[in-house]
Amino acid sequence: MRVPPIKIGAGYMMPLKIINFKQMKRNLTITLFLIALITPGLSCLKPFKQDNSGNQNSQFQSAAGNYQNFCAGCHGDNLEKFAAKEWMDEEGSSSAFQSIKYGIEDIGMPAFQKTFSDEEIKELAEYVKKGVPEDKALLKPAVTPGGVVESEVQKFVVDTVVSGLNVPWGLAFLPDGDLLISEREGKLYRFSDGKLSEPIEGLPPIKASGQGGLLDLSLHPDYETNGWIYLSYSALTAESPKPLGNTAVMRAKLQGNRLVDQQVLFKGIPDNDRSHHFGCKLAFDGKGHLFFGIGDRGQHFDFPQNLDNHNGKIHRINEDGSIPADNPFVNQEGAMASIYSYGHRNPQGTVVHPVTGEIWVTEHGPRGGDELNLVEPGLNYGWPVISYGINYDGTVLTELTEKEGMEQPVFYWTPSIAPCGMTFVTGERYKNWSNNLLVGSLRFKYLERVVLNGHSVMHREKLLEDIGRVRNVVVSPDGYIYVAIETPGKIVRLVPIE
Repeated sequence: MRVPPIKIGAGYMMPLKIINFKQMKRNLTITLFLIALITPGLSCLKPFKQDNSGNQNSQFQSAAGNYQNFCAGCHGDNLEKFAAKEWMDEEGSSSAFQSIKYGIEDIGMPAFQKTFSDEEIKELAEYVKKGVPEDKALLKPAVTPGGVVESEVQKFVVDTVVSGLNVPWGLAFLPDGDLLISEREGKLYRFSDGKLSEPIEGLPPIKASGQGGLLDLSLHPDYETNGWIYLSYSALTAESPKPLGNTAVMRAKLQGNRLVDQQVLFKGIPDNDRSHHFGCKLAFDGKGHLFFGIGDRGQHFDFPQNLDNHNGKIHRINEDGSIPADNPFVNQEGAMASIYSYGHRNPQGTVVHPVTGEIWVTEHGPRGGDELNLVEPGLNYGWPVISYGINYDGTVLTELTEKEGMEQPVFYWTPSIAPCGMTFVTGERYKNWSNNLLVGSLRFKYLERVVLNGHSVMHREKLLEDIGRVRNVVVSPDGYIYVAIETPGKIVRLVPIE
């Protein structure tokens, strides 16, 4: 079992010598929880605040404070996610009240009836319905167009390449320089000569709701010879009484503005009606294998620790969808043969190290405990038995942060940054970032540069702060870094300056 970093706020220490590590980490965890109660911003726990009588209250006294503390991580600091909700146009706030109090299980909305009083829920619902002033609701650009950004070791200019999108998810560059873009709502575009094509036809049935839809894109490593494009998506398998589905992987070829020769290579089981935790970033390892992750599908106590289903796992298949003969559970009765590792919550960043060939994954924790994991065959990464996070309503998810037989993350983020999309920096354009990881943050709207020393995180830097919810980051064949941002959706390129 790897020795984990000791996490302190936004920093870390790597222990050189550890005596009675379990007790030390437990004491440290308790200390951090106490610090978080009196230090705003260090934790997702509810901070204390003095009221007019001098008494300490165990939660924020304002709806705005409660929103930022409990809701902004999923719904946006400025209520961006509520703009299209039908109940925003209803009279009163009863629909919002019901959603907050009782939750909406199939979209992953937790219930807060044990967290807030009815009066607090009413105030929060009214706050959501009212929204924020127009001058604060719009995302402001994080950088001046054409202006030079001076990071710690690299200067660059941010160039907006594509705009007018919603939630761009997958990016794949064709040999002629055109860019394929998947939109989560279930549309696929080709960006060529500065223009988006009409939606490409020939997509499979897609369950485009909540976090589901058309997800990642990847070209076969030998695309110029065989023309295979790989797509991950939330497959729609039944429409009534509620839409059912799970993550799937398909490959097809592009002919004009249509996908042809479609082949479904993988379909996760079992289906359910949940609309969250689908995974699913695609990564080829250069040895004929395709890696991808599927989340727990919102049922974390049912799936991740059991091998008789695909959910909460990292999978490895051959490029044609067949199962590698050396997969770790291929000969275990009752186990899904594609499973490479298990005990994962919602992995949305999967990459192959350009030098070592190792598989690295980022995954969403609950409130706190987002993880960077080095994935190895057959290992158990612990979810939901161990975690550095808590439930969304502030209650304790698990008392354990480690357990024998379960792997520790290489690094974890508390509070959650909501990591989505990840890549290693390769090529010669960004020499000072060579083999660094770039990780997108949905929650805090920046790109994080992570410097590794072997299997340890040695340094981190925030880039493009307040750029918007970063959905994906890739390195193009000609060596430029492209970043996909959502709501409003656009794709930018980082142009380095010597």
